[in-house]
Amino acid sequence: MKNVSAVFWYAIILCAIFVVWGAVEPNQLETVSSKVTSYISDVFGWYYLLIVVIMLAFCVYLIFSRFGHIKLGKQSETPDFNLPTWFAMLFSAGMGMGLVFWTTAEPISHAFKSPPEAKTGTDEAIKEALQYSFFHWGLHAWAVYGVVALVLAYFKFHKGYPGLVSATLVPLFGEKSMGGLPGKLIDTLAVFATVVGVAATLGFGSAQINEGLAFLFGTPSNYGFQLLILAVSTALFVFSAWSGISKGIKYLSNINMWLAFLLLTLLFIVGPTLYILNMFTSTLGGYITNFFDMSFRIAPLNEDSQTWIKGWTIFYWAWWISWSPFVGIFIARISRGRTIKEFMLGVLFVPSIVCFIFFAVFGVSALNLEQNGIDQISKYALETATFGVLDHYPLGFLMSLITIFVIAIFFITSADSATFVLGMLSTNGSLNPAGFVKILWGLTLSAMAAIIVYFGGTQGLQNVLIIAALPFSIIVILMGMSFYKAAWREVGRKKKVDKRKKGKQEDAPTNA
Repeated sequence: MKNVSAVFWYAIILCAIFVVWGAVEPNQLETVSSKVTSYISDVFGWYYLLIVVIMLAFCVYLIFSRFGHIKLGKQSETPDFNLPTWFAMLFSAGMGMGLVFWTTAEPISHAFKSPPEAKTGTDEAIKEALQYSFFHWGLHAWAVYGVVALVLAYFKFHKGYPGLVSATLVPLFGEKSMGGLPGKLIDTLAVFATVVGVAATLGFGSAQINEGLAFLFGTPSNYGFQLLILAVSTALFVFSAWSGISKGIKYLSNINMWLAFLLLTLLFIVGPTLYILNMFTSTLGGYITNFFDMSFRIAPLNEDSQTWIKGWTIFYWAWWISWSPFVGIFIARISRGRTIKEFMLGVLFVPSIVCFIFFAVFGVSALNLEQNGIDQISKYALETATFGVLDHYPLGFLMSLITIFVIAIFFITSADSATFVLGMLSTNGSLNPAGFVKILWGLTLSAMAAIIVYFGGTQGLQNVLIIAALPFSIIVILMGMSFYKAAWREVGRKKKVDKRKKGKQEDAPTNA
């Protein structure tokens, strides 16, 4: 108990209020969250678009800036992980089961349900479907993670500050302020944003596992069965968090990564291979060509387009922001010893390309079925779409089993990692938070997931994400400003020292 900070109690109370409210008055919570979300989307939609573009521009600037040589650690340190391992961990950290969930559901929805701009079912809508999937899961998403991870790594490993969000703001507001109530409130906000982001993903994961089992084995598809899946998964990751089986989780993560790529390879081979390659090339070109148009698209004169942007782009930007404390801390931990330039190049581009490949293989395989009248994948529930697609290709049952297994492991490892991060944030940055703290956070995550799914399903998840992300986005802006101020001072001091050394060398007498 002695290492538990006030942040732990603030955040637990805040989450408990939310859970009790959802359990006692779910309809009221759904109504209130919908109204708040609608207000935020109407009034701050432009803000979400601009702030994410600014984060991306900041990341690109850092690659070419005078800060690029700074190491995220001491100058003599080498990276903790080699490049292949680092890339693999980046990918598994940032996307997880969300990628498995949306790789078929999103392109199908864009093409045959609600296109961004083109008419439903047209060739143009099909091209846009994949292009906007790249947009939502590409550079913009990783820029949000990149900013938060960079700032946390810089202050933790290079400056030796505690691993807390509030500690990164010391250059702006001072140590006294960030060690007091304002700092505690900032860390509480980071914890709550993390809980909501991870709980939303657990909600998606439990729903997809439920639908996958129902599709393959005829098990019940209802809220009660989802609760059972949440309960079993919670028992597994809470046991892991309590016993500290870090090696087991590491091995599971590596196995899961290889299983995900095995699934990708199988579908690429048995699916419409040539069509996948052609669509990938074409839509990647469209993504690059229309990059800025998509980035700033708010459609002020088109109500239907505005609704689509609120439901997709703004939801995604909020999702990435709410996940950024959790993913940022993880990426910061695995990036120690890398230079800022190397860090930004790796974080921005490698995971984005991997996401593009996954969307091309799964998304085009789904689009191909509906285009050719084989099956109306757009009629499936979002959670079932992937299984419906795999069912029409050779080895479909095997691939569906692998998919369920991949989602389940992503579910457990993500929740297990989240309990550690939440424990760290709520125990003054401790790298070894107490077992009971991690268990309590694990139970809180599952309770939040259950409540969110109960009162609103997918829409409820979107509502809570957008609400939680708005205040934390301001913290992310301040983190970037604080880093820039500290790094500018450091580079300036180094420049002065180098200049003095050079002057002394020039003034020193030479031997005749």
